[in-house]
Amino acid sequence: MRELTQTEAIDLVGRFEAGQEIPERMRSDVRMLGALLGRVLRESGTPGLYEDVERLRVATIQAYTDETPEAFARAEAIADSFDLQRAHEVARAFTAYFHLVNLAEETQRVRVLRERDGRPDKEDATDSIAAAYMHLAREVGDDTALQRLQNLRFHPVFTAHPTEARRRAISTSIRRLAALLTEHEASLRNGADQRRAERRMLEEIDTLWRTAPLRPEKPAPTDEVRAVMAVFDETLYTAVPHVYRRVDDALQGPAAGGRAPIVKPFVRIGSWVGGDRDGNPFVTASVTRKAAGIASEHILRGLESTTLRIGRTLTVDATTTPPSDALVALWQRLRGSDEEAAADVAKRSPDEPHRRVLLMIARKIAATRTRDADLAYRDPEHLLADLRTVQGSLVQAGAPRQAYGHLQQLLWQVETYGFHLAELEVRQHSAVHAKVLAELESGPRPADGYSEQAEEVLDVFRAIAYVQERFGPRAAGRYIVSFTQSSQDLANVHRLARYAVGPEGVPPVLDVIPLFETFADLQAAPRILAEIVENPDFVARLAATDRRLEVMLGYSDSSKDVGPVAANLALYEAQAHIAAWAEEVGIELTLFHGRGGALGRGGGPANSAVLAQPPHSVDGRFKLTEQGEVIFARYGDPAIAMRHIDQVAAAVLLASSPSIEQRNRDAAERYADVAATMDTASRERFFSLVKAPGFAPWFAQVTPMEEIGLLALGSRPARRGLSVESLEDLRAIPWVFAWTQARINLAGWFGLGSALEAVGDEELLRRAYGDWPLLRTLIDNVAMSLAKSDMRIARNYLDLGDRADLADLVMDEMLLTRSWVERVTGGSELLDNRPILQRAVKMRSPYVDALSLLQLRALRALRDTAAEGLPGDPDQQRLLLLSVNGVAAGLQNTG
Repeated sequence: MRELTQTEAIDLVGRFEAGQEIPERMRSDVRMLGALLGRVLRESGTPGLYEDVERLRVATIQAYTDETPEAFARAEAIADSFDLQRAHEVARAFTAYFHLVNLAEETQRVRVLRERDGRPDKEDATDSIAAAYMHLAREVGDDTALQRLQNLRFHPVFTAHPTEARRRAISTSIRRLAALLTEHEASLRNGADQRRAERRMLEEIDTLWRTAPLRPEKPAPTDEVRAVMAVFDETLYTAVPHVYRRVDDALQGPAAGGRAPIVKPFVRIGSWVGGDRDGNPFVTASVTRKAAGIASEHILRGLESTTLRIGRTLTVDATTTPPSDALVALWQRLRGSDEEAAADVAKRSPDEPHRRVLLMIARKIAATRTRDADLAYRDPEHLLADLRTVQGSLVQAGAPRQAYGHLQQLLWQVETYGFHLAELEVRQHSAVHAKVLAELESGPRPADGYSEQAEEVLDVFRAIAYVQERFGPRAAGRYIVSFTQSSQDLANVHRLARYAVGPEGVPPVLDVIPLFETFADLQAAPRILAEIVENPDFVARLAATDRRLEVMLGYSDSSKDVGPVAANLALYEAQAHIAAWAEEVGIELTLFHGRGGALGRGGGPANSAVLAQPPHSVDGRFKLTEQGEVIFARYGDPAIAMRHIDQVAAAVLLASSPSIEQRNRDAAERYADVAATMDTASRERFFSLVKAPGFAPWFAQVTPMEEIGLLALGSRPARRGLSVESLEDLRAIPWVFAWTQARINLAGWFGLGSALEAVGDEELLRRAYGDWPLLRTLIDNVAMSLAKSDMRIARNYLDLGDRADLADLVMDEMLLTRSWVERVTGGSELLDNRPILQRAVKMRSPYVDALSLLQLRALRALRDTAAEGLPGDPDQQRLLLLSVNGVAAGLQNTG
């Protein structure tokens, strides 16, 4: 097939871009950023780089648009023609392009959010908390709706699971570019210096190009803690109180800010970073202590700075705003504990009593951070009491605007974050606990002490006690038991805690949380829970917490265990049974969803998933894990973070409305036979693949599973001592990541086609898709997963193995699933019913194809040398890892 002329190439690219129906401002951003990148490639790349990138770009667009074997072969030939150095540069260029496209898309999302009216009466009930509240009030009445709003809880938990392929240096560069892009838009609007803005963007893109895209070594756990702290500092610290404010503004209208808010803080942030030691030997008790200290340092610095800022601006005079008796008493108390500072503050604020008190409070927060025992606050409750004294005095003096303005947001920040910022959670495998207990109970303590593992396990409980004593009981205390398979697995945690402190010590306060992961464990969950709530340690804790209990559900391992379809159905059934049990025994249940970013790990839009849950399984409380690239996608930009929190919390509030609960209950009953048929058929199809003899080594051969372990994603090892003869100990993340990189995405869809085929009734399935939220969410997520796959590239990966039977099985199921998804959703192609997502996928696909072709080239070379018994070429390995990085940036939800 001949190469296109320059005119033909320009025309092809133009027609492709025009066909995506990109909003004009976003199209302009993409073109400008792409042009700036092109200029950088010409100036900073090796000679001819830009032309080679353009050749491959045009070829992959042509192959994507006409789908002929000749067009695909030509694109493949161009990718194979580069020498290794040029291939490295081309992979980096496409990766940089994805970073810029992602930035343009994020900027467009922010534009849309800012342009929205935001009035709840004009929004769909799932769009915002205020709209959801109005919908709920119509169903249950104002009083009940208000009570549910004030009991609302959204609890994201950030994890360090290694799916963020992007270096922090790259992320930081992109954030700088985001600010410059905003400045550039302002320069166009206001007629300011457009050239200056573009010059600065060019400089930043050049820096991005020159920054090494791959981490030289795996990050330490404390590096991961600091990376997550950047999200708190730059986004969540201010975004969360702004969400509360927006809801209160919408509900109170003109009265908002002039009287006490309706909204109570409903966000709690959790973190596994520095606490999750399941399979990560680098997370020690010492790391847990350090993680808590780093988080506390960040929040106390933030609270100190905010209090100082508000104090300096609260210049209301005593004559116009007289202090209350309580405020005068507080000033006397603060002055008595720090006379020199008080004298200086009084001198600078002689007739401004509220200002004086806030400035002294700021000093006490600083003393808390530096551990000055004479001045420090004992706990956040004492700080809240002082701030409420200031607020009450302002209200009494007739200054409600000052009381419920910035000061209220500070109160919300303290109520949300305390002195700990994120509630640090510990996770450990049940088998580790059993092994250590067996050692501890085997006889008297040996003269040379217990094993290193046993000492470390015990020291974790001492670390939890230290964190609770240092930063308050909310700072730590949730202890998750991976692979909970019996009530004894949960009771063991309290036994270990008593061993850790000795017969005279007091164990830390612990909320022990079971994690049910496999298909069998999900089915056994109600029985295990019924047994454990009779355990004396659990009885005491339930009594102390008004019978609150958390239960965690694992999406990843259940999906790897029985396939995505059966896992979703099993998770729904488990939630329904657990929720029914909890209601029967009078327990306030919080289900903790261990979701990943990729669809094979429970990913997809969280608000849709919430609204598809069984009755009483949400009840105004929703907790989930957020990890890897998802953390920065959802929380990296303030406007997007606020929108995400608003939407998910709206769904949480709405999920307990009578209409939603009745809809889900009726659908589950009406389509029970359909679910049973789908469950059986999907599991049979999944097992025919993963239980086939030799599947594990074949999987390692046809995907970059082994090579992904070389990518320095995170501190956690990619597997639990796996050999390629077994999948039992393979972590769900590389399982999903490897299939995603191979453009097969098998973990997100395999078995659905057979499940729908087994039902067979197209009209029935279309009705179910409209009426049954669980099926709708499943099919929509599968459609996205399939849209990001590519059958031609998938076939090339599968051909790396020598098992045509398994390759054909995968391809046949992919075709079957695509066909059924299109028929059930009523579209002519995937995602017809989700045009914005469809546009985003189509816009990226040819560029991802370019990186996939480079990855295939490297993988073939590595497989050939391995077949000859030779070590892998480091340059080929580097090309593969560069392409992994780029594909992750292009597909966005990788693990």
